[in-house]
Amino acid sequence: MLNRDEWLSHDLVGLAELAAKGDISRREILQTAIREIETQNPAINAVVLTRFEDALDSLDKTTEINRFTGMPYLMKDLHAPVKGMPLSNGSEKFRGTDMGFDSTTVSRLRGAGLGLLGRTASPEFGLTMTTESRAWGVTRNPWDHARSAGGSSGGAGAAVASGMLPAAHATDSAGSIRIPAAYNGLIGLKPTRGVNALGPHRGDPNYGMSHEHAVTRSVRDCAALLDITAGPDAGCPYFTPTPAEGFEALIKRAPAPLRIGFITDRFDGIAIDPDSAAAVTATAKLLADLGHTVTEARPDFDFAALSSNAFRLLVASLAGFFPPEFSQGPMDGFEPMTQTTMRYAAGVGLHQYLQRAAIVNAEVRKMSGFFDQYDILLTAATNGPAHTLGKVHLDQDIPFDDFVDLVLDMSPFSVPFNASGQPAITLPVHQTADGLPIGVQLVSGFAQDGLLLQLAAQMEQASAWKSVAP
Repeated sequence: MLNRDEWLSHDLVGLAELAAKGDISRREILQTAIREIETQNPAINAVVLTRFEDALDSLDKTTEINRFTGMPYLMKDLHAPVKGMPLSNGSEKFRGTDMGFDSTTVSRLRGAGLGLLGRTASPEFGLTMTTESRAWGVTRNPWDHARSAGGSSGGAGAAVASGMLPAAHATDSAGSIRIPAAYNGLIGLKPTRGVNALGPHRGDPNYGMSHEHAVTRSVRDCAALLDITAGPDAGCPYFTPTPAEGFEALIKRAPAPLRIGFITDRFDGIAIDPDSAAAVTATAKLLADLGHTVTEARPDFDFAALSSNAFRLLVASLAGFFPPEFSQGPMDGFEPMTQTTMRYAAGVGLHQYLQRAAIVNAEVRKMSGFFDQYDILLTAATNGPAHTLGKVHLDQDIPFDDFVDLVLDMSPFSVPFNASGQPAITLPVHQTADGLPIGVQLVSGFAQDGLLLQLAAQMEQASAWKSVAP
């Protein structure tokens, strides 16, 4: 097996290269990941279900060796059915539920040979930006155990940032890939709507606002995993074409000089945490030094109208999971804020739902006009570094509107691009004086995932990012 220093020096692609050269066996790579999970997890509680023997047995029985055969991977405990691996969606109510099939994404990951070692923690139904739940307890940030690992892919973020493995599956309906990536000092891409298939159990999830991909320590892992999972599946309502050469091949070339606009505050002009603003300023300088045209520029849209209506549209989709009478009776087994959200969802009428969808569409069209003039938008990733634990967990009972306002204030940059479906990536560009990660977000036009990854790879090459907690 690899010692810890050797382990941390390789990303997923690098481990696959070691195995291909015969420097280490694929079984030893899986065993090293298992050792790191067992060593690191007790302190941070990122991995909540393990299938170590299943992964090793599957590898031992493999007759066809692919590039990523035996490379370690963890699946989020949300929206990702894996046959033989229970899926609770972060809820005590559904612990132990085996969906009995693999999702399209899971089948593609299996087909590539990845060894699925277990599941990472998620809050109940992914409803908040911290990973604290009655089902699985508190997931701690590896950089500071008193702080949140973010949500809802906080378990994935904490697992990768603590050095358990180089990459892990994640999902994003309102920032749930990008927020944990920012809080944990990682790379987190929310692909364009329709790049990754979401079937067979989901078609147009949450009005097209839900996305699926990964958190990683390197841009090339992000690209390589997207090459594995991208593409339509049978019966999908829509799909987005991807580069014929593949994302990993594409990022080996630097992008042509780009037009980049940036803001150092919120979309509505309200000031943000000074460290987040400083991260944007420093990144703008780096991008200018790399030869891009960088100017301050603000997209023209109603931030409050778009964010508020998109978030409420998102949670209103919960109503489809339960019968109408459910919200009128006792909701034993669900956390208090989850119950409040369910009751809100059940009370949204069809007219109100469609009206909100129309408002979101109108504001998205206005915002997207920005990308007629600019190739890239640069913003902060979050409003400050990782928040302390206990701030936005679901085991509290506060008014729904207050909860929404709190979440949108802490993470004002994510939701607009779930609503628009555009690709957005968080990069670990900065740290506070206390050594906490601070990320920025880059956004490109619809279906320009390749361009976004090219730029991210160029920045990575010119930077010295720290992606593993001390």
